[in-house]
Amino acid sequence: MFKKITIKNDERGLLFKKGSYVKHLQPGIYRQGLFSDDQVIVLNIAKRFTVPDKELNLFLQDATLTKELTVADVQDHELVLHFEDGKYASLLTAGLYAFWNDMKKHTFIRADIRNPELSGEIDRAILPKLHGYIQVFEVASHETGVLFYNNVLQRELRPGKYYFWKGPVAVQVKTIDLRQQQLDMTGQEIMTEDKVTLRLNFVCQYKITSPLKALEIKSFEEQVYILLQLILREYVGTLKLDDLLRMKQEIAVFVLTRLNEQSGCYGISFISAGLKDIILPGEIKDIMNTVLFAEKKAQANLITRREETASTRSLLNTAKLMDENGTLYRLKELEFLEKICEKIGTISLTGGGNLLEQLNSLLSVRAADKP
Repeated sequence: MFKKITIKNDERGLLFKKGSYVKHLQPGIYRQGLFSDDQVIVLNIAKRFTVPDKELNLFLQDATLTKELTVADVQDHELVLHFEDGKYASLLTAGLYAFWNDMKKHTFIRADIRNPELSGEIDRAILPKLHGYIQVFEVASHETGVLFYNNVLQRELRPGKYYFWKGPVAVQVKTIDLRQQQLDMTGQEIMTEDKVTLRLNFVCQYKITSPLKALEIKSFEEQVYILLQLILREYVGTLKLDDLLRMKQEIAVFVLTRLNEQSGCYGISFISAGLKDIILPGEIKDIMNTVLFAEKKAQANLITRREETASTRSLLNTAKLMDENGTLYRLKELEFLEKICEKIGTISLTGGGNLLEQLNSLLSVRAADKP
């Protein structure tokens, strides 16, 4: 009695006797005794070659079988991208793999994860399928990146996306902003030469020109702040309060010049600087206000006296002209009489004579007194 075993065209068989591999079987019909201890394992050649509970090396000893297999041996430091007929199929980690080559063409791209950056031959379109095995870093258009492997500097990175394998090498990308930046110093207390403590609000703008140099400096922004602080103290500490207030427009020029003298050590370029405010202590402010009030009051008194002198001089000149010219004197009297009459509502006459005669008599008194 026999049992029939059929192996189809897309299948191959593996013959075992008493549990030991003997050979592989091509498509066809095979008969086996019902009580035989032979075993045939049928495999689909469209799938990866694998036999449960059997090592692959056992079958690679069969030269006839290995002609139908494509073998991929992946080392511990490798990841292998497996392609079937040019299409991505799977990612292979460390191990030994075999694939039937009768129906499909198998190709591989090997990646040494000790060099973590993905090579250009890997199509970026398949990267979403490699999730969990790669890490992505992005450098924006206004930034520059600095690449480190295991905390060792490698190179600068231009704007763009960069892909790295996850593996034994720790990858780090630090980004540095290349746009213009602003440093604000608010409420900085500085003492002048005459021991007056002021508070200054100062601002400066700068750009990073050498990212690698800037990365060499620990607490970069803090050190730039201290540099600005020291330069301000150097300038303000050599001036008295009155000189400082008079020359405050020159602070920005001095500070900007001194900053750029040392900018190369920090890998930056200072663009502009300016003093926003000088805040005086309360007592000094009251004194300054008192002095200002006294100065303005003195100026007002001087102007008043100047105007009074001019007015007196004008009156003196007018009096001289009237003494020298009787007609002018007469006209001046009539002018004042007109002004008096404008202020009078009613005029009462006493005694004889009419209005004109009484007015003439009043005005003729001064004329009779003149020599």
